[in-house]
Amino acid sequence: MGKEWADARRAANVARLAETLADALVGRTDITFELGCGHGHWLAAYAAAHPQEFCVGIDLITHRVERSVRKQTLGKLDNVIFLKAEATEFLEALPAAIVLRKIFILYPDPWPKKKHHKNRFINADSLDLLARRAATGARLHFRTDDADYFSWTNDFLAAHARWQVTPGVEWPFEQKTFFEERMKDKRDVIADLAD
Repeated sequence: MGKEWADARRAANVARLAETLADALVGRTDITFELGCGHGHWLAAYAAAHPQEFCVGIDLITHRVERSVRKQTLGKLDNVIFLKAEATEFLEALPAAIVLRKIFILYPDPWPKKKHHKNRFINADSLDLLARRAATGARLHFRTDDADYFSWTNDFLAAHARWQVTPGVEWPFEQKTFFEERMKDKRDVIADLAD
């Protein structure tokens, strides 16, 4: 019963997201995507500074999404939406005609204990999924304060057939986030989708 229930719940989540995204993304062909948007500080500011891009931020925690939506509403931003969603469910629900142009992952949980590394988003399967949903020439931006997760991400990207680490590329937009205010370091990895 446990697996059947989990599968049914996942299917319901994907169906709900697919309906929401079909309405929200009418007429769009690509999006700027933030996985784990937190309280929306970064993506709301990015959307305000890049009105020509349509941005979607997701997070698993309800109150974070609610705070993000408040920022979107207060900023009167019509080029960003925030949704409560799990990343793989979101990517599965994304309409086939929509591609990821820019992907941002800022300060994800590093799951520092070795036994929890399986919970890290950056892994071969997730990078495959992002590559399948990304546009030709898409760029993945990853930022962490955790030295181990930084090395882990570099290693997975270097080993991946479709993502190519691009050293020396400057981070495209700075806006201090709720989580960044608590961090001492920032380590960036930027990768481009190879053809």
